[in-house]
Amino acid sequence: MAGRRKLGRASDSRRAMLRAMVTFLLENGKIETTVTRAKEVRSMAEKMITLGKQNNLHSKRQVMAYVTKESVTKKLFDEIAPKYNDKKGGYTSIVKIGPRRGDAAEMAVIKLV
Repeated sequence: MAGRRKLGRASDSRRAMLRAMVTFLLENGKIETTVTRAKEVRSMAEKMITLGKQNNLHSKRQVMAYVTKESVTKKLFDEIAPKYNDKKGGYTSIVKIGPRRGDAAEMAVIKLV
């Protein structure tokens, strides 16, 4: 597990939420969420992209154990990771977009660079 934020959830629920958010980020390229969740998602998404750059059987199995869709895993290894071969990190960016209406939670957009 990447970070130390509890995000107000039990560990199994938190892990499932982060897996789903990382899968959605890799599938669509960007997601809108709270700032603290975006920071946790960034950590795991960058680890998945780093594994994708290795492109061996062990890294594929590690990614498939975390990402919930097989098509997203294929997209990661075929399209996303090759774009970042010359880059050593910083595959995502977080842009704050202001407070959420209702509970005033600080919102952000996390996207692949």
